[in-house]
Amino acid sequence: MSAMRVLFLVMAAIILLGIGLSGFRQVHWLLYFPVVALTFAGISGICPGLIILKKLGLKGGSLNRDQ
Repeated sequence: MSAMRVLFLVMAAIILLGIGLSGFRQVHWLLYFPVVALTFAGISGICPGLIILKKLGLKGGSLNRDQ
């Protein structure tokens, strides 16, 4: 598993922890969207946010400056 996938899963877990500490019934339903998207990206390797940003005209690149 790549570092990027693990990062997505860790970010989803941190947001879900915050939702849990706030109370699952207290938070707005929209806050669950990043958790689902980040978990999907971590498991499948397909990042929905990156796909949307590419369709909006932004360039997709890696985080590695050497490439």
